[in-house]
Parts: sequence; C-alpha cells; structure tokens
Amino acid sequence: MPQRNDAAIWSGLFRISAESGQTLQAQIRQAIVAAILDRQIAASMPLPSCRILAEKLGVARGTVVLAFQQLVDQGFLVARERRGHFVNPEVLATPAKPHLKQPDTTSEVDWKALRQFAPSEMPRPAKHENWIKSSYPFVYGQFDPALFPTAEWRECNRMALAVLEIRNWAADMVDRDDPLLIEQIQARLLPRRGIFANPDEIIVTLGAQNALYMLSTLLMAKGTKVAMEDPGYPDARSIFRLAGADIHATPVDRSGIVTSSIPDDANFVFVTPSHHCPTMVPMSAERRQDLLARASRNDQIVIEDGYDSQLIDEAPQQALKSLDRSGRVIYVGSMSKTLAPGLRMGYIVAPAPLVAELRALRRFMLRHPPANNQRAVALFLSLGHHEALVRRLSTAFEERRKRLSHAISAFLPEWRSTDSAGGTSLWLEGPRGIDSRGLAEAASARSVIIEPGDRFFDQTPKPTRFMRLGISSIALQHIEPGIRELATAAGRRPAAA
Repeated sequence: MPQRNDAAIWSGLFRISAESGQTLQAQIRQAIVAAILDRQIAASMPLPSCRILAEKLGVARGTVVLAFQQLVDQGFLVARERRGHFVNPEVLATPAKPHLKQPDTTSEVDWKALRQFAPSEMPRPAKHENWIKSSYPFVYGQFDPALFPTAEWRECNRMALAVLEIRNWAADMVDRDDPLLIEQIQARLLPRRGIFANPDEIIVTLGAQNALYMLSTLLMAKGTKVAMEDPGYPDARSIFRLAGADIHATPVDRSGIVTSSIPDDANFVFVTPSHHCPTMVPMSAERRQDLLARASRNDQIVIEDGYDSQLIDEAPQQALKSLDRSGRVIYVGSMSKTLAPGLRMGYIVAPAPLVAELRALRRFMLRHPPANNQRAVALFLSLGHHEALVRRLSTAFEERRKRLSHAISAFLPEWRSTDSAGGTSLWLEGPRGIDSRGLAEAASARSVIIEPGDRFFDQTPKPTRFMRLGISSIALQHIEPGIRELATAAGRRPAAA
C-alpha cells in the first residue's frame, strides 16, 4: 500500500497559491474533489494526515482539518478510526468524468452552416481583460475597487444568507421577481428619474443588454425598422440586427438625436437621452418634446436607455419616460455604473401588458435572475447604502472629470472634448488624419488604456479620429500623468508643468 506521506504521489495534486482569489481551505477542497472525480486517488489509498499535508503545503493544520471535515460532510471522504481519511467508495461507484477526445476532422460538424444568424461576426466589444493592472486605465464601464462599498455589500449578503431570508429567495420564483427589490426600484431608483410606476410595470433583468435582447426578441422581426443614434451604442445596434431589424442611422448634434432625421415609417426609436452614448451630450427639452410628438403621430415606440444616468448631475434632467403620457416609452435601467458591472442587475419599466409578456418570455430564457442577488441588492437599497454610494461616486467622478478636462487642455490641446456635465467618460475628437486605433496601441505600450471611437459609428468608412476616455476606474492622482503619457504616445512633447 502506498504511504500517505509519499511526496511523489501527492506533489502533483495540490497547487496552492496565496494570490488566488479562493481561500486556502477552498483550494485544498477543490484539489481533492478534482482528484477524486478524475480517479486519481484509489479507494484503498489513505490521504496524507492533516499534520503532514499542512506541513507540505505550508498552511495551518486547522485549515486542512476543516477542509477534510467539510469533504466528509459532503460525502467525498470517509474517516476511518486510526486509519485516516479515504475516498468514499460510493463516489467512485459513479461513472468517471469522460475525457474529451480530439475531434475527427473527417466528420466535423459545420456549425457555421447550421447557425441561423452570426453573432460572432457582429462588432466585438472593447475588451480590456487586464485593465486593473494598467497604470492608467481610462476604460469605460469598469469599477474602482477603492470606491466599491465592500463592507456594506458584505453586510447585505450576510443578511441575505440568514435562515429566514433564504426561505424568501431559495424557492423557484418561476417568472416572478423579489418583491422587495421591485419595491425598492419603485420607491428609491425611479423617482430620482421622475418615473412613477406600479409594481406590475417593472421587471428585473440581467443588466441593460439583457433587457434590450428581450425587447428585441419580443417586439422585432425581419424588416422591423429601428432609428437609432449614430454614433451610438454598438451592442444595441447588433442586438436589434440579430432580431432581423433594419437600422436607420440617425445623426446626433449638441442637442442629442436630430429628431427631424427620424423616418416617419420607423417602428422603433432607440435613444440615450440623459447622456448620449458615446458623446455624453444630453438631449435638449425641445428635442424630447419633438421626439414624443413624432412617436405619437407616427405610431412609434421609443426605447429609452438610461445610459449613465444613475449619478447626481449638476443639471439633472428627468427621464424621457417621465414625460410620456401615451405609454410609448419603454425605459431600460441598470445599476452597473453605481454598484458593479459584474453584478448584472437591471430593469425595464413599461406598460403592464408588455411587462407580463416579458415575464413569460424571460421564463423560457432563464426563468428569473438569481434571487439571492436580487435580495442582496434589495437590502442594499433599503438600508440607504445605494444613496450614500451615489453621492460618494458623484463627488469623486466630478473631480476626476474636471481633472481630465484640464489635463487634456494642457497636454492634448488639439483634441476637442464634448462639453457636457455628468457621466463617467469624455468623448474626444482629434485632428484630421489621426488614427485612434494606432494611438491606442502606442498608448498601451506606455500602460495607458483608451478606447478608439470608430466602433460607435454605423457609417462606412468609420471615422478614426475619435476616442472615449473613462474615469470610473482611474484614481484622481493618475489622471494627469496618464494624459502626459498619452500625449507622448501621440507624438507630442508634453509641456513643462
């Protein structure tokens, strides 16, 4: 029988790292479970003793003891008196996890031929997987770990895991949402935007993109005509096209979408009136009234994306939905810019009959967003944590936006930025002939991340002299040095401080 302390047997099973996001105990459990399911540990082979394994891994003995005990409780291991811990024979009686075989190229399935549409060929998002390791991450839509409400979020998750709370969310909710979350959206989030809705007019989604996908699936088909801003939100454009819709690119100026350019025969109009994506200009009051009048006259539905509207602006405007008197505006909201983009929590506000249909559709897609997350967010809202976070973020981002504007004026004076209050990014137009993608590559070599602006345009050829700089994830003191590096990458010698 192999000795349980034989280093050659166990050295390959454990890869413990202090830099892992998992606790040491969790890493030990994962390594043992993987070895058991892969049939790397025989039923007759005792595992190393807690003392020996702790010494080998350089961890406390109690860490190994707790890991072994949980695996016993879960049925992966059995403890035999005076002999140690062994793999539970019942686990080994189940079929082994199959190993993947190399595909037979002679009979490989042609998945491209089988697909009904081609999502992989749609414009790709701006991916910055290692943005957090960059010195100067001017990325949009990410969060700042220094501003994240870690203690408050942990508190709400602990509360959601209380016995009575688990009973509230653990059951299958089918097509319903957490009533507390609906109540908090209704009472805390929507009134800030001037929207007052009944509970049956609100549905929770997995973020704004999930909301747009459900709306396009339910309401659009081949030949549906959608007017939307150009430049505009590229993923919304792709989502509508996946549903078969024809996109009518509508120009944008300093007052928002040019409503006189919206075709009378458009079925839908998609807008980001609070802060236009990506220029950040707000839609003027005159354009809002004209858009609603045209929608009523031409029997059009308006989809309003509350893009970058969660924060407190110096001159806030109410949502377009708040002016709607005919039920033609569908409002899409999200908590990504305030709480966290990875949480994927959003909502739709629409007339009750449409929300009922969306609930039926969502049931077939995913039933409902995870109820434990819904309850944690509901508690976060109800305890006032979100209100406090919004105030803190609004102050921080206002400082960053001003610092960024000043730095651009000093070190990139040939780049013109959109002068608009609020939001978490700046839209810049460079001199003619500039290639923002080439600039992004040069800047990346200097640990500066920027976003080229060509992806926001639907026109061909796409303009190359635009870029977007986000402020949500870069510290205040790094903004000016980052713009200095960007100016150097652009081939411009920074002026002396």
